[in-house]
Amino acid sequence: MPKVKTSRVKYPEGWELIEPTLRELQAKMREAENDPHDGKRKCEALWPIFKIAHQKSRYIFDLYYRRKEISKELYEFCLDQGYADKNLIAKWKKPGYERLCCLRCIQPRDHNFATTCVCRVPKHLREEEVIECVHCGCRGCASGD
Repeated sequence: MPKVKTSRVKYPEGWELIEPTLRELQAKMREAENDPHDGKRKCEALWPIFKIAHQKSRYIFDLYYRRKEISKELYEFCLDQGYADKNLIAKWKKPGYERLCCLRCIQPRDHNFATTCVCRVPKHLREEEVIECVHCGCRGCASGD
């Protein structure tokens, strides 16, 4: 009789330190996904989800690159298991993208005139005082702000 393979995930050392925060953020994400979006625009309903996904990625990024509190093994485990967005973190490591809110804001195909999002414009160059990104609700993620 063949062995039965189980899909048991082995957690790396240090997981117990970040697990409560990640579980809390996952619960917030579930709540945001199930939240009714009556009276909101179609794009506004997704803003809380983008915000929480950004928060999870930033938490793991800060633990590994800024505070150096987690190991490389735990960092890669979090990326592989989908706890953080590896493409967004890759952009944060590049100069000029340290405060990027989401990847849609830098993709020219999603914007008029093949440019980037209005939230990427530095505050001192804006014509309007208060702006919100249509994609994620960001009010400004330019590195020079």
